[in-house]
Amino acid sequence: MATKGYCVKCKESREMKEEKQVTMKNGRKAVKGKCPICGTGMYRIQGK
Repeated sequence: MATKGYCVKCKESREMKEEKQVTMKNGRKAVKGKCPICGTGMYRIQGK
């Protein structure tokens, strides 16, 4: 799937690894993954 997200630890936009589609409490869809460099959790909110 190769979704890009922002890593707050590296302060750079990177492609996520181990990404999976999730639904937030408010019903919006998001992609949750990890930074390939430092392993920090990354989150990308998708459109409706």
